[in-house]
Amino acid sequence: MIVWVIDCDGHAHCLHDHLVPAFYVGGDWEELRAVARFLVNQRWDIRLSRAKQTELFLGHPIVVLQVEVLNPSLFTTIFHRVTNFKPALSYYNGDISLPQMYFFARNAFPLAFCHFAADDDQRILALDVDDSPWALDYKLPPLKRMVIRLEGDALNPNHGYRAPLEVETNDTFDSAQGRVHTLNGDDPQNLLERLREFLLRHDPDLIVTDWGDSFILPQLLRLSRKYKIRLPFNRDPTKPPLFRPAESYFSYGRIVYKTAAQMLFGRWHIDRRNAFLTDDYGLEGAFEIARLTRIPVQRVVRTSTGTGISAMEIAAAHRRGVLIPWHKQEPEAWKSGLDLVRSDKGGLVYQPVLGLHEDVAEIDFVSMYPSIMATFNVSPETVDCRCCPDHRVPEIGYSICQERRGLIPETLKPLIHKRVEYKKRIREMPDSPEREVYRRRQSAHKWLLVTCFGYLGYKNARFGRIEAHESVTAYGRECLLRAKEIAEKRGFRVLHANVDSLWVQKRGTQRQEYDALLDEITDATQIPIALEGIYRWVAFLPSRQDPEMSVANRYAGVFKDGAIKMRGIEARRRDTAPFIVAAQMEMLQVLADAHTRAELAARVPQVIEIACAYADALRSGTVPYQDLVITKRLSKDPQAYSKDTLLALAAKELVGRGAALSPGESIQYIITEEHADAVCDRVRAYAPYRGCEPYDVNKYTELLLRAVETVLTPFGVEYRQIEEWIRQGTGETERAPFYLPKKQVEHWGPLFEFAARDRDPKSAASRLPERLKETSPAIRP
Repeated sequence: MIVWVIDCDGHAHCLHDHLVPAFYVGGDWEELRAVARFLVNQRWDIRLSRAKQTELFLGHPIVVLQVEVLNPSLFTTIFHRVTNFKPALSYYNGDISLPQMYFFARNAFPLAFCHFAADDDQRILALDVDDSPWALDYKLPPLKRMVIRLEGDALNPNHGYRAPLEVETNDTFDSAQGRVHTLNGDDPQNLLERLREFLLRHDPDLIVTDWGDSFILPQLLRLSRKYKIRLPFNRDPTKPPLFRPAESYFSYGRIVYKTAAQMLFGRWHIDRRNAFLTDDYGLEGAFEIARLTRIPVQRVVRTSTGTGISAMEIAAAHRRGVLIPWHKQEPEAWKSGLDLVRSDKGGLVYQPVLGLHEDVAEIDFVSMYPSIMATFNVSPETVDCRCCPDHRVPEIGYSICQERRGLIPETLKPLIHKRVEYKKRIREMPDSPEREVYRRRQSAHKWLLVTCFGYLGYKNARFGRIEAHESVTAYGRECLLRAKEIAEKRGFRVLHANVDSLWVQKRGTQRQEYDALLDEITDATQIPIALEGIYRWVAFLPSRQDPEMSVANRYAGVFKDGAIKMRGIEARRRDTAPFIVAAQMEMLQVLADAHTRAELAARVPQVIEIACAYADALRSGTVPYQDLVITKRLSKDPQAYSKDTLLALAAKELVGRGAALSPGESIQYIITEEHADAVCDRVRAYAPYRGCEPYDVNKYTELLLRAVETVLTPFGVEYRQIEEWIRQGTGETERAPFYLPKKQVEHWGPLFEFAARDRDPKSAASRLPERLKETSPAIRP
């Protein structure tokens, strides 16, 4: 094994170490003898022996054939040859990556601080780890960083964007910004020579790119071969970058596209456009996951947190001497139709009470499902045991073993503890770079914990079992019901409940009463619950399809500290144009300054004025086209679309320009004329678009009005009324009163009629409070 280390002065060293990976084969001994004869006849450099290893679901050691491979580079080949020879046997520990096996053997992990002793041939004689993956405070090595990107807006170059190459060099990872060099591609040889010079001179530990995996590195390597100018992307000169092709696959009801990957030897390459969730937790979170999962950093940023939690389970199994199955071996137990109805229910949801509410507290169970697994010992091997019939899962009746600690709880408990400690520090610290590092690390923990529950029921999970998944949701439903009953007993009105959260309301409540409520719920459920925050106001919004029906995860509100929280509205959707997001956020910010229902009502005219201003900008044709981009994901091959949707038309345009698109890829486009007779004029793909055609004012105005409707729905305002008001405000029609639904004219009508006579929003806002004195009877829940 080649091991790259960085010393305290920032110098990189290439060391060598010994590793003998092993896999195990279980089954009938006659079959195992046949496997042994097959392996001996192949004359591979291996060692065969009997071994006793613990089988997870049996709970005791079994005798297996141990196959040690003395040449690690042949490990994968030998394992697959054996599985093809006897596919019906049970195989263990065969598809664990070699780096992970090395970390297991040395009890080390990526970015661990260690003490090394090496001989003159740079072979490791001793390795002592002076670090722990569970350490709260740890130092990272002094990484030198280089950024390679295309100049400009960082658009997808695979879709046609072209620009000069930029190289930014930083002597240290913590440098905010380094020196930027622009390399023009008119002379490819000069570009290669200068880039080679930068790589040799700065010798970065970390190369960060935008679209480096799918475009920049492949194009540079192609030019390097063409002009015979070697680019030292790898510190190891004996190896080219490791290439992994792109793929599309189906997962949880949608097509996912996994772009190609270019990984380096001796230094890291991280493509920000191909890094999983780093926009949420950044490189600090990625480093934290690498330390916890023992997955090398270049791999961890390109894989899901599901792979991460699975790696943590594998590490826990290895520590316990438990065999790690190659394929999932525990099938779902037989159930009748009634059993399925009773057990397979999922989380509990109470539909929210529609409308605007004041003084609402949101309380959340802390990592509810992971905490349930850790507290109640829910694990695939502990569910439905025969030794503990008195410990039953609520409602569905599975027994839970109390005699042995489950593998999943053992994996999750320290992770939950570490996240709780980070969150505690975040609450106690002022804003600072250190606080942001803690926030990113605990965010990475959150995604690992979110995924661990899903992997209990995932069909391909090594340590998955559907009965364990059902047990967790049953405990979750019971905890939520108990919390609801305790809250109501204490005089709170439950406005909404969603799996692990409750929104409760009680006028005039002090913090001490909330603390008492949380303590009682924690004592009753054994799962910690915390106060997410107290809203000045929160609005639960109706369904688009049925205005009388509330939606579980569509709301917006403002906490006492002024922070806005929203779910399911336009500003939270990834397919909303930035212009619409900005408009909706500005409207919400105006309402966020209000503390009471009366103050909210006084700000409604300001919201409408903001909407008019944004509509004015659209009609003037001056909105930058970058702010009108809509991003959507392809669900199939572009040529497979039978209808000319805007997404399909944009994809077909890109294909016509030479782009190779795959299902699951994200496409960006701008609507130019939605109902044009010629379908090719309806939309333009964003990457090659440079504002050469006007955008569709009417369509973007419609999208704007939908965003305004979302904000004003709690006040009983309908889309057609907003549309009429915007026309008046932008001068399309003669100004007239803004009419409300008949049932609300008595209370709200005078307010809006008054505002309509005053075009100046500041003047209107200043005079409205006087008018509200006359309409105060309407200001009620």
